[in-house]
Amino acid sequence: MSLFPSLNALALRRPALALACWAAASWAHASLPIQHWVQPSGARVYLVESHAIPMVDVQIDIDAGSRRDPAAQAGLASVMTGQLANGTRAEPQGQGPYPKAMDENQIGEAWADLGASFGASAGSDRMSFGLRSLSYPDLLGQAMALAARQMAHPAFPEAMWLRDRERISASIRESLTKPGTLVQQRFAQAVYGTHPYGQRATPETLARIGVQDLKNLHAQALRACRATVSVVGALTRAQADALVQGLLAQWPRESGCPSLPPVPEVAPLAAAQTLNLPFDSAQAHVLIGQPGYKRTDPDFFALLVGNHILGGGGFVSRLTEQVREKRGLSYSVYSAFAPGLHAGAFTVGLQTRPDQATQAVAVAQEVVHSFVRQGPTEAELQAAKSNLVGGFALRIDSNRKLLDNVANIAWNRLPLDYLSSWTRHIERVSAADVQRAMARVLQPERMVTVVVGGQP
Repeated sequence: MSLFPSLNALALRRPALALACWAAASWAHASLPIQHWVQPSGARVYLVESHAIPMVDVQIDIDAGSRRDPAAQAGLASVMTGQLANGTRAEPQGQGPYPKAMDENQIGEAWADLGASFGASAGSDRMSFGLRSLSYPDLLGQAMALAARQMAHPAFPEAMWLRDRERISASIRESLTKPGTLVQQRFAQAVYGTHPYGQRATPETLARIGVQDLKNLHAQALRACRATVSVVGALTRAQADALVQGLLAQWPRESGCPSLPPVPEVAPLAAAQTLNLPFDSAQAHVLIGQPGYKRTDPDFFALLVGNHILGGGGFVSRLTEQVREKRGLSYSVYSAFAPGLHAGAFTVGLQTRPDQATQAVAVAQEVVHSFVRQGPTEAELQAAKSNLVGGFALRIDSNRKLLDNVANIAWNRLPLDYLSSWTRHIERVSAADVQRAMARVLQPERMVTVVVGGQP
């Protein structure tokens, strides 16, 4: 996860914000056509045209997420993207609307004047850049130029990085005084072991990151041939192609596209593990889980439906029924998968009174065991499918949500008809599919259980 997901995301001006709020115009239709092509640079472009409002959203993804951070410098990708807002160098050729060097205040004022926004962040798998602007040619052209400068020519002023490093380190130290942060950290370490998915930035790893490290990562990561670009808004294909070319025009070019070093897969757990960590808190924080599955798993839809029944469906899930409704052990309990390029964690999470932690853990574990052994009832299956299908329109009812879905399709190389066929895939899932998929992926007898703040 990014250390500061919105550190350099700037607020839209009022007219643009009003238009953004109106973006629900016609996203309820799941059959939106997605256009796809590859530019001469190698950049892969995905476009959904929507001319209902004069707005454009762009997301650029590259394989430079935190899974590629050196272990001794965990957090490198995240802090590098955060520093893009702290200043730009002068444009090498002295051309364009922003040829001079800019500091963080000038960058902020420029975005405010455009009524547009730009942000950058790094997750576990990908580094992402996002642009939102009105589609009027004069405004969009300037927004494109400013975003291109900010991505390609960051200044990385040392004084700003030292300031931010101290602030982020202090924030991390403060967060570790909270049971919620501590349980997440220990859970990730136990589930992922030495895999990069388990790495977390610390004051010590940040102290090992200097300005030159930021510059080196920037120089290595930004390659147009590795870019996956998703565009949603009031543009034709030709206009979108020109926009993407402009955004990536200043990225390094080279013949071919060198392969990145492979990242190992997440190792399965060999045995169950229970960690009880003392903590003086009003609530015990509990996480139970293991490595789950990769996003490319062919049983994705069966696992999605299965988890909805188990603990992803809120108040209608089995975990809620057994832990909350029948026993009153927790106000909220959930289960979730986090599939990525590697097997992301399967997690059961809850909070309870410290004296009830042992019982709550036992009940949650038994619910998972039972579900994996027996699968869902037909009534549970039909209710989950109806809920998922009925709520599908809410997944694409704004520009931002639609862009997220298009970027998901682009990043994971999913079929272009993924959105239009989504409900059909859900409807085809059977109880036998769910039971088989959950039994294949989950091993309840080998899960990690972390309790922070429970009574011994």
